[in-house]
Amino acid sequence: MTVPHDHPMVVAAKPLIDAVGASLVAVDKISAGDIELKWEGAVVAGIRLPPLHGALDRIIEVVERELGSKLSELSRNDKQKAIRLLDEQGAFILRRAVEDVADAMKVSRITVYNYLNALHR
Repeated sequence: MTVPHDHPMVVAAKPLIDAVGASLVAVDKISAGDIELKWEGAVVAGIRLPPLHGALDRIIEVVERELGSKLSELSRNDKQKAIRLLDEQGAFILRRAVEDVADAMKVSRITVYNYLNALHR
């Protein structure tokens, strides 16, 4: 069985699926960890969430899309906005996130910590 890519439920869910880095799976391939997409009581497809590995990169991509530029190319004010958005998405609960975000922004860890401290005051 294949995923019905033209089904209204699949079409409606596709932008969200892409944004979170998930993938669609056919009904006969749905496993215990997958989320069923139902339409009028019938399962039409499944959503398989991505592994945590690479989660920070996906969160950074979402923030870069929202702000319209790579983190390293943002102004100081926009970098502060990016830190706020990343923090709202839970990015900084991930191991090494401060260091990885600092590298992506081309700033020091101390700068990222300063932006975070300013947010939480």
